[in-house]
Amino acid sequence: MSSTTTMKRVSPSKRDYGYCNARVRGMRSRLLKQAFMDGLMQAKDLGGIITSLMETEYAPELEERLLHGRSTGQIDLALKDNMVRTFRKVLSLVNDESLEVLGALLGRWDLFNIKTVIRGRHMSLSSEEITESMVAVAQLSQIDLDELSRQQSVKGVVDTLSTWKLPFAVPLRAAMPEYVESGNLAVLELALDKYYTEWAAKRLKGRGVNQRLSRRFLGTQIDTINLLTCFRLLNADLGDQDALRFFLPGGTFVTEALFRDLASMSDVDEVYDRLKRTPYGRPVEEVAVKYIESGSVSVFERALEDYLMRRAFAAGQGDPLGVGIIIAYLWMKANEVTNLRIIVKGVSVGMPTERMREELIVV
Repeated sequence: MSSTTTMKRVSPSKRDYGYCNARVRGMRSRLLKQAFMDGLMQAKDLGGIITSLMETEYAPELEERLLHGRSTGQIDLALKDNMVRTFRKVLSLVNDESLEVLGALLGRWDLFNIKTVIRGRHMSLSSEEITESMVAVAQLSQIDLDELSRQQSVKGVVDTLSTWKLPFAVPLRAAMPEYVESGNLAVLELALDKYYTEWAAKRLKGRGVNQRLSRRFLGTQIDTINLLTCFRLLNADLGDQDALRFFLPGGTFVTEALFRDLASMSDVDEVYDRLKRTPYGRPVEEVAVKYIESGSVSVFERALEDYLMRRAFAAGQGDPLGVGIIIAYLWMKANEVTNLRIIVKGVSVGMPTERMREELIVV
């Protein structure tokens, strides 16, 4: 993966953050308030949501998309269009150091998008179903993602990435024989996770305060992936496989020893007891009962995503002339778009307001 270093930038020097951060603070002030979100959830239909959003910065994208119909799908596309435009604008403002740091962290969206395409092809979903959840805010453009989603097989996706000479193709090609033999999608996803975390860590090796902050945030991302893997391994029969095969190095708190302990457990109470002295103890405790009731690992996935979002927001509370403000804003914007998409879908299907509120990430 290459960082987005070819983008035109306005910031005058490699070290100056004043100009970009002033612009980002202005953009941050225009994020939607919780009161606005509460009002949207009270909308009786999509018409009410459209009317409200047309008074916000989402209006240009809505006007363009609604020409094709006033549907949930078109509103969703408009929200994603706005997020992409916003991310591109921020990346056009930042200096060289920020661009390298942000390129490493935003690579998680390329990781997510490629995983989404591969899962979709593995499950024989339609191109429309595959592209529904993807957002092109990293290296891969929407045109790229559309092309990938049109491939007829997982091999077709990997071959296309290879043709484009994208480094993500390297781990996928290496893992394809085992995937073909076993039909186990986790083989490919693990290869992608390992590639991304190693790739990003190499780009954040500098000694500066911005690199250190970004490494901590990357470490939190790696921790959450490792913990989610451990939850998926609860009660799993690994046979002769060593659980450490699934471990991603580079986390902040989840060491190899801790991962091995957690992966050997079969009870969520044991996991919580082992995690309670780490920052992840509280998020796990808060949803443990939901897990016992539902048996779904998705409750932990949501809790860990909430925690990661909070760490991103916290990054903006430090140096006013550092990259943390930019990281915080981009994650806040992504969170806002996610919440809006939840509300639009909820209103369209008549979901009760309280249920919608439970689905939102509110920090």
